[in-house]
Amino acid sequence: MPLTGIALIIIAVAIFILVLTLIPTLLAIKRTAASVGTLADMVQQELKPTLQELTGVLAEMKTVGIGVAEHTDDVKRFMSALGETGSNLSTINRSVGIVTGVLNTTSVWATGARVAGKYMLDRYLKKRGGM
Repeated sequence: MPLTGIALIIIAVAIFILVLTLIPTLLAIKRTAASVGTLADMVQQELKPTLQELTGVLAEMKTVGIGVAEHTDDVKRFMSALGETGSNLSTINRSVGIVTGVLNTTSVWATGARVAGKYMLDRYLKKRGGM
């Protein structure tokens, strides 16, 4: 057999072995592609309701945000009224402190006047009684 014939037989055997090796690989690639297609369909089916729910949640969040924005003025008015109430309580507290101070001073003067009056009355009575 000529040398080219042997080379052709070796090349044919190598190609045959290569084809036999590639067949399982090609089948695995085909199964992987089918599996990826099934996965893509499943993800799309699962993702569609999730996206719809997300859209609903976003709409609710927008509604809540609008509600909060509407009541922001009410909260500002409440906080302002609360601040005014605190200021008024502080003023009342200062006024009560002043009145308490005046009453204490008046009480001291009244006590002093009573003691002085009693002392003068006792002295007067002693003078009259001693005469």
